[in-house]
Amino acid sequence: MEVVAVRRGAVRSVVVAGLLVLGVTGASGVSGASGAPAVFGKGRSGPEADVAYHGRVSLERGRLRVWLVPQNEGPAGLPNATLRVRLSADLADRQELAEGCVRAGLREVMCETGALPLHGRGRHIGLLLALKEPVPEVVVRIDTWWNGGASDRDLSNNQHAVLALDTGDAYAF
Repeated sequence: MEVVAVRRGAVRSVVVAGLLVLGVTGASGVSGASGAPAVFGKGRSGPEADVAYHGRVSLERGRLRVWLVPQNEGPAGLPNATLRVRLSADLADRQELAEGCVRAGLREVMCETGALPLHGRGRHIGLLLALKEPVPEVVVRIDTWWNGGASDRDLSNNQHAVLALDTGDAYAF
């Protein structure tokens, strides 16, 4: 079983600070009408980093497993980032999330990556999410929600959409 080891309380401050900066109201975790993360680096004067996520998802009998490793290809390191996992199906009301992760809506979870050193990897993040009801398939969208104002010119490696069928098979991204 994959487990995430994250500093206690760190994701709370990152997510809350991000929500305050964006002026988000309610529990949906989105900003404005578009739902796009407003603090993602375009037009920012912060460092440049290339955040990437690699991992796999699997769905079996209403239980979704998400395992991933955040990476940073540089040219600067990041002290922290927040990734967002969005689903095409509702999450069950009660979830036991890994430390460093919070629920951000009916279909969203956000997790702290921890430090992303230059040309290095962050913490392994493992989620076991219960869906509200079993579904034959679910689309899992993974992206960076907050990265401390760094610019990222290559969004193709940190924005993923994965279709997982209810077979128990792992789908890599």
